[in-house]
Amino acid sequence: MQKTILCYGDSNTWGWDPVTQIRLNRDKRWPGVLGNALGHRYWVVEEGLCGRTTVRDDPMGVYRNGRDYLIPCLQSHEPLDLVILMLGTNDLKQRFELKARDVAAGAETLVRLILKSNIGPDSTIPKVLLISPSLVTMSVDDEFEGAIEKSQELGGLYAQVATSRGVAFLDAARVVVPSETDGVHWDAEEHQRFGLTVADLVRKQLLPLAPV
Repeated sequence: MQKTILCYGDSNTWGWDPVTQIRLNRDKRWPGVLGNALGHRYWVVEEGLCGRTTVRDDPMGVYRNGRDYLIPCLQSHEPLDLVILMLGTNDLKQRFELKARDVAAGAETLVRLILKSNIGPDSTIPKVLLISPSLVTMSVDDEFEGAIEKSQELGGLYAQVATSRGVAFLDAARVVVPSETDGVHWDAEEHQRFGLTVADLVRKQLLPLAPV
């Protein structure tokens, strides 16, 4: 039976190209790389949105609160074997005035909602992979002022959330490096590296399949 994976994230899941400032082709962004690497026995659903936060309304953009859309999203793609959650970068924007632990708390809220959803096969709890965002390495304007230092704390804080909630964890900062163009988004080569890393984790640990 085909396994279904949902990738719920922000612009780095959507596939924003920092150089061209348009969307990367489907097979170049990491969920597409993931799907191609896993093959036809897995179905990968892309649910990335530029500017999406964990649990916060953004005065600069509507429909960006990740909590508001999460449950409808899960239910529309039910049943799900695995939910991959990677959010938090946009919470680091200066206008939210948050500490790193506040961002991690937002991610934990989403993990709790997923674990309560029962949208896995036969109304079970789906597996969850919590991914801490990649680092913010520069701020080309005031939007991410102060985010560089805060982003360096997220890996450890997200790991604590994953442990406390009993879900799988991956630190994106250990896999990819943001583009030198804006210090936030990933070039195509980083999407490729990240998609293959997640595919390896899915095959070997999260959703291994029996030989055919």
